[in-house]
Order: sequence, then C-alpha cells, then structure tokens
Amino acid sequence: MSILVTGGRGAVARGLRGLLAARGIPYRVGSRDRDTPDAVHCDLGGPATFPGALAGIRSVFLYAEASGIEAFVKEAVTAGVEHVVLLSSSSVLAPSADDSPLSASHLAVEQALTASPLRTTLLRPGSFASNARGWAWPLKSGRPLRLPYPGAYCDPVHEADLAESALAVLTDPALAGGSYTLTGPQSLTFAAQISILGEVLGRSIPFEAVTAEQWKAEVDGYIPGPYADALLEYWASTDGLPVEITGAVEQLTGHPARTFRTWAQDHAGDFA
Repeated sequence: MSILVTGGRGAVARGLRGLLAARGIPYRVGSRDRDTPDAVHCDLGGPATFPGALAGIRSVFLYAEASGIEAFVKEAVTAGVEHVVLLSSSSVLAPSADDSPLSASHLAVEQALTASPLRTTLLRPGSFASNARGWAWPLKSGRPLRLPYPGAYCDPVHEADLAESALAVLTDPALAGGSYTLTGPQSLTFAAQISILGEVLGRSIPFEAVTAEQWKAEVDGYIPGPYADALLEYWASTDGLPVEITGAVEQLTGHPARTFRTWAQDHAGDFA
C-alpha cells in the first residue's frame, strides 16, 4: 500500500506522516511548495503536477482545494487510486453551505469525489483548536484580545486527533467509505478557551468585547471581507448556544478526543 499525503506542510499532514513512518507504512508527501523536504511537487490547483504525484499511489489523504478537483479525480482514477480520505469541514452540513466562503470549497470537493468511482471517506472536523494561535501576537505584544463574540461556542479539536483519525480510515478497510464529524470533547466559548489558555500559561489573559464592525475593520487586509462576514455570522449563531459534540474521534482512534487544555499545554511555546 502506498499513500499520498497532500498538504505536506499542514499540521494534520505532518502528524499523519509521523504516524505512517512510525508504523513502517509506505507513503509519499505531496506539497505545492517545491522546497518542502522529501516531498513531490503536488499543487492541488495545478493539474500538471498530478500524474507524477499519483504514480503508484493507492490511497490519498487530500486537502480540500476545489480549483483543480475535477482534474485530480480524473488523474486519480487513471492512476488506479482506490481510496481518497478528504479533510473536509463540518461547515458543509449547514443549510447554506454552497453559498458560504467557509464551506463552499469543501462542499465542491466532496461532491466531485462522491460522484466519482473513487471510494471516498469524509473527515469533517469542526473548529480547529489551533485557531487559538491567532491570539499569540496580541498576547506577545501585551495587548488585550479583542473579540466580537466572546460568548460564542465552538468544538475545538486537536490536530493530533485529526491525524490519528486519518490514519485509522486509511489503514482499516472497515472504517473507510463513511463520513465522520470530528469534534473536541467539549463545547467551549472563546472566553472559556482564553481562561484555560491563561491557566496553562500561568497568567491572566485580558480580553474585551468589540462590535462586529470594529473587529472586521481591524482584520481588514488579513481576512477577506466575505470570509470575515461568514465568520461573524457563524459566531453570532453560536453566541450563548453550545454546539453539538460527537464521539467520532473515539470511534476512529479508540481514545477520547484530546481536550483544549491538552492542546494549550502542547503548544504553550507558541504564546511565549
């Protein structure tokens, strides 16, 4: 069995590579960055890179890039690929998923794969715990975090759990071919995450609530307007409303999902 792991620089891909290597499972890393060590050039938006990346491959761990997905599917079928594991998003389950910048690309890739002859497994994580890294810069600068919806809930999931889930569906045929909504073990507000992070770092982390308009103005130039609007809409919808937690991580990995506290402990150095 030979596995292509796309998005070689991504946190989930890096974790999966380590797990495959530890088990002696043959794999190939694909990356759009030509200088990624030990990787083949595989730009998911560049179909010319697909034949070389897919030669001799039977399974693929795929990041969701819609621009080249039709060509990728065609080349994967030609190359004899049998199974694709897609890192999608739970946002595709929303009623307006096809119109949202948060989900449209993931949904388009899901649809292209499920309409193809390729056996497809859909991993649909909720909120990445690593989104909290966005707080590192203001923390290092000594400024309070500015949040439009500090009471908005999410389901932060550790990237290590996503990598282990991917390993499970890539190596156990009984788990392949399904769809899994992956969450952390707790529904937490942003305020609660900040409190946990502060406990791990051993200091109080100040934050202040700002209006949606203030936040959007502050991230202008960093987050495209439509994407910022979609984030604000989602946070407003979960403000004061806990999100649903699933047991999919434990189903696939055999252990409970790692907590946000564990993620914070694992990444405390990012905030030093």
